[in-house]
Amino acid sequence: MYKTPLILDDYLNYMETIKGTSPNTVKEYFYDLHTFFKYLKTRYKLVSSDLKFDEIEIDDIDLEFIKRITIQDLHGYISFVDKNLRNGNHAKSRKVSSLRSFFNYLYSKVNLIDKNPAESLELPKANSRHPVYLTLEESEMLLDVILENPNEEYRKRDYAIIMLFLNCGLRLSELASIDIKKIKIDTLAVIGKGDKERTIYLNEACQEAIKDYLTVRPKDVNDTDALFISKRKNRMSNRAIQHMVDRYFKKVGLDTDVYSTHKLRHTAATLMYKYGNVDIRALQEILGHESVSTTQIYTHLDDERLRDAIKSNPLANRKK
Repeated sequence: MYKTPLILDDYLNYMETIKGTSPNTVKEYFYDLHTFFKYLKTRYKLVSSDLKFDEIEIDDIDLEFIKRITIQDLHGYISFVDKNLRNGNHAKSRKVSSLRSFFNYLYSKVNLIDKNPAESLELPKANSRHPVYLTLEESEMLLDVILENPNEEYRKRDYAIIMLFLNCGLRLSELASIDIKKIKIDTLAVIGKGDKERTIYLNEACQEAIKDYLTVRPKDVNDTDALFISKRKNRMSNRAIQHMVDRYFKKVGLDTDVYSTHKLRHTAATLMYKYGNVDIRALQEILGHESVSTTQIYTHLDDERLRDAIKSNPLANRKK
């Protein structure tokens, strides 16, 4: 169990109780700042070089230590997680957000430091790559392979889970949070980002898949509210759902280093945009994005449409 310095405890309590930040986000900030202080101890040579990084204690970090921190230390930390922990841009951006929030709290909210070293800390430059997604054919293959599962309970459960991912664009945490009592005829309520409840509309395929699973869902369970139940009769965790999805990915030959439950969310958005002519604002609402700019990554053209666009050029058939 980590020992946390009081100043960090106070900040995390402030974020959860005063700011109303979701427990998941607070947990991420906790991890990011723990890693940051461990890094500083190695940077300042306050621990033996033989000591493993995970074994570094930070409970002695105090205000005087924090007052020494400079923008160069923050840059060094982002470089460290990039090179040593192999963090991608998304993870690095989250760490920048953690640092900005922590130092803003110390500077503006509780007035414990005279200057904010994170004030000019920039976010890593975002990749402009298109989101990875399954084609319609790959999506159908994935659903088909689930139907081959001989265990009726798991077959119907897993089919309902994948159907919800592919049709509704749910986040992993949202899917895991579904309670039976939150399901109406063609809607369900989930807890989204920032602990906000949002309504998901269910098409006929999703309604049918949920109805089918409920006929075999175990009755004697530890969490009576949860829709999706694990082998141990508990609510399925994020990790259990990801592990289950990975198994089916492997069966249809999809690389689990590339594809994940989040890629199923990308797939739902792409299929809706490509085949359903869904308006960008409607897609934003469906996916629960605060900003439409986040949704715009799904408006990329697929290769087939690009080929058609090139072929439509009036010079496409010109011969010598």
